[in-house]
Amino acid sequence: MRPRSTRNSVLPFVLAALCAGPHAHAASRTDAVDVFIGTGGDGHTFPGATRPFGMVQLSPDTQVRHFRQSYPWAAGYRYEDDSILGFSHTHFSGAGHSDLGDVLLMPTSGDVKLEPGYPQRPFSGYRSRFSHKDEHAEPGYYAVRLQDNDVDVELTASERVGLHRYRFKPGADANVILDLRSSIYDWSGKNLWSRLRLRGNDTVTGMRETRGWAPGRQLYFAIRFSRPIVTHQLMNREEGVEYKGFAAPGRTPAEKILVEGKALEGTFDFGRPADGTVLVKVALSPVSEDGALANLDEMPGWDFDLERHRAHDAWENALAALDVDAPAPMTRIVYTSLYHALLAPSLFMDTDGRYRGPDNQVHEARGFRFHSTFSLWDTYRALHPLLTLIQPERRNVDFVRSLIESQKASPYGILPVWQFAGQETWCMIGYHAVPVIADAYMKGLKGFDADEALRAMTASAEYGPYGGLQYYMKLGYVPIDLEPEAASKTVEYAFDDWTIARMAAKMGRRDVADRYFKRAQNWRNVFDPQTGFVRAKKSDGTFREPFDPVRSNFGSDYTEGSAWQYSWYMPHDNAGLVNMLGGDAGLIAKIDQVFDAKVDPTVYAHMEDISGLIGHYAHGNEPSHHVAYLYNYAGAPWKTQARLAQIVASQYRDAPDGLAGNDDLGQMSAWLAFTAFGFYPVAPASNEYVIGRPFVERATLNLPNGKRFTVRTEGLSDANPYVGSVTLNGRPLARSMLGHEEIMAGGELVFRMQATPNKEWGKAPSARPYTQTAY
Repeated sequence: MRPRSTRNSVLPFVLAALCAGPHAHAASRTDAVDVFIGTGGDGHTFPGATRPFGMVQLSPDTQVRHFRQSYPWAAGYRYEDDSILGFSHTHFSGAGHSDLGDVLLMPTSGDVKLEPGYPQRPFSGYRSRFSHKDEHAEPGYYAVRLQDNDVDVELTASERVGLHRYRFKPGADANVILDLRSSIYDWSGKNLWSRLRLRGNDTVTGMRETRGWAPGRQLYFAIRFSRPIVTHQLMNREEGVEYKGFAAPGRTPAEKILVEGKALEGTFDFGRPADGTVLVKVALSPVSEDGALANLDEMPGWDFDLERHRAHDAWENALAALDVDAPAPMTRIVYTSLYHALLAPSLFMDTDGRYRGPDNQVHEARGFRFHSTFSLWDTYRALHPLLTLIQPERRNVDFVRSLIESQKASPYGILPVWQFAGQETWCMIGYHAVPVIADAYMKGLKGFDADEALRAMTASAEYGPYGGLQYYMKLGYVPIDLEPEAASKTVEYAFDDWTIARMAAKMGRRDVADRYFKRAQNWRNVFDPQTGFVRAKKSDGTFREPFDPVRSNFGSDYTEGSAWQYSWYMPHDNAGLVNMLGGDAGLIAKIDQVFDAKVDPTVYAHMEDISGLIGHYAHGNEPSHHVAYLYNYAGAPWKTQARLAQIVASQYRDAPDGLAGNDDLGQMSAWLAFTAFGFYPVAPASNEYVIGRPFVERATLNLPNGKRFTVRTEGLSDANPYVGSVTLNGRPLARSMLGHEEIMAGGELVFRMQATPNKEWGKAPSARPYTQTAY
């Protein structure tokens, strides 16, 4: 049987989860995902319904309105809260900045309230209390009982359409509130303009233009109800503007009813449905209301259970890239990490291929699907390399082409820095679309024009007005007296330059390769051998004084970090770092100091994104993510193995607060996924993965080429944290790295774990990972 269509004392979403029926599913990979991991603490993930890389990310919002509390509620939902404001259709997963939360709907019964109210004052608005006991979520599905509103809510989604099912108490009034004022970001003053238009007796369309994180962002939507609207109100509640409301008691007129302004709300009354059920479909479009109406056709009909089943199948297919055999907690962590890694970049185009680009003009994607939401400063490190393994042709080519097309439409002629909804936010530093493209090319991905890509990459690397690049190109570093965050910018630019050189060399463009290999050595210009740290340098060639590596100088010398996090950021030239520190022993001692330091907790207290501290190692933020693997470059993989055990045990749990920091659109999760397999891409575009140690008994990558690469572990336990030996396809593996081609060829990597370190494995210089020497 199917879930019951009428309200029952047993929650309908529990029935939906447990009952067998035409759309029921057996135990699967999706069952191993806990979408609540990261919704507490600083993880900033959301539990709602979406498809892999879907444009609609439909989720409950719990934050308090009318106050700027953007950081804790960056994803709209916090597990610690006990009331829900409503259900909006756009969210970031794990971002350190808040925005979105578009098109908020809330079902209510009884008197209609137009203000959200406050958590501490039940019934003060349309907000409703809820209990986690009455909440259920899985990939593609979310359900909850709203206690104060006395409504059961279920959510699912296709790529462009969110579907709601509301079950009201029999005989109760069924109302739905639409609040366009609301968003995850403080809404006062954010809305530049918005529109609501009633079309017939069951459809509403509209738009919002906002000036939040991405200024001038436009979003269009179409809402269709499963029942005719009995009465409605469309109103502009903008302060200082004469109240204007439109009501049609008893019937809805045939002509279109329109209201515009900066603070729009709508209320929709459906009478007292006999079965207590109202369904709502919401389609989004970056282009127009008509585009949103057309996108509604992506979800024909009103079969909620069928759409939930389709969402489940989409996730099951995406998660099928990995098979894991591990104790239940680690299995949940790994599969949830993979789930989070498949949420962004997100689709941002209509079914006809049209999208809105960084010039805020409408473009058409031909031969690819346009995606946006590129948190590149975070995700180039591990997320995109992971997707290159498991989603190469299906998605990564779309991502690369989206970046290239964005460069063509950019008013500045450069690749995205931190883009969402097609718009540039200029958040963070670097030109990190470059390593995403270079890594894809180096690993053999087809489907994009390499010459066109290289031109886009060099255009970004040579755009002088951006981030002090004019000084970097002239002096070989970014000077702190002319540009903030200069030390971080210099070392990150140098890595990006190296990836350009790698791609150019493979293409046979020696002129470009030579120029950028030379630029890739610029990190040396800000490394101080006397102190052993990367430091900010002034335009006269002297280091800034005074210098204290413990102080972060946030917004000045470094980006979201201190010298203790940034002085090891030359992943393409770790041999050079070893030499700068006086040899293997010098690097080992320095990285030991990073982890073993006794740090005053107030040192980083003023920095929201510095979390997950182990000494000065900050796993909750990206500049530290490769540091534990650096011991391999000094011939001491056993120390990497010990540090990884320390990091995984302290930074990841199968609980709502199970992420030590922002997931940052999947980067924290991708780090865990790679590390659980036993290797990590320290330098994207090197085509090598540095071997650490596995945290699963068996993991199989089901590769898109039809082959399987399996990692198997013998003797895995907390008592055996060290690698005794490694074999690849039955042969001893003496080196502490894997080539990308070795993984793509399929095979088996076997680790034999033991209680004591094997200090000889990976020690020889020939056994160490690739690194660029002085060019």
